[in-house]
Amino acid sequence: QAPFNHPTSAFAAPDGDVYVADGYGNSVVHRFNANGEHICTWGSVGSGDGEFSTPHSIWVDRQDRVLVVDRENCRVQVFDRDGQYAESWFGFYKPMDITEDDSGYLYVSDQIPRVSQLSPAGTLVGRARPVWNVPHGMAHSPDGRLFFVEMNPNSLVCLSLVE
Repeated sequence: QAPFNHPTSAFAAPDGDVYVADGYGNSVVHRFNANGEHICTWGSVGSGDGEFSTPHSIWVDRQDRVLVVDRENCRVQVFDRDGQYAESWFGFYKPMDITEDDSGYLYVSDQIPRVSQLSPAGTLVGRARPVWNVPHGMAHSPDGRLFFVEMNPNSLVCLSLVE
């Protein structure tokens, strides 16, 4: 159903707005208010700023930025809440998912397979290879653990973070 064409991820911001990465068919991002009314759509197919090739995951971080995992362009693009492009973060190989911990550190999984920890500014802090294959989905729990949904074999992997 319009405006979607094979969406890949959704995220509800603290104010109730919902952002949808519409990645497999449209290569755009949609924003809806808490009542489900469409606010805006941005992006198009390509590799330039604000363009996507399979936006696969989306997150609104503690700094109120919209972070879009642009899988086939091997980057994370950063936008304001209205879709204005700010910057891109590189150093990933076909990133799959993004999440944030309670301190504002970000975690990006990719198809190496590995997970990269980034500072709130997007600077690489460290990397690990916690799974055997492709970590398709990821979540951070309140007690500090990272969970990875892995494909082939189908499994859930838990990583405890040590400070």
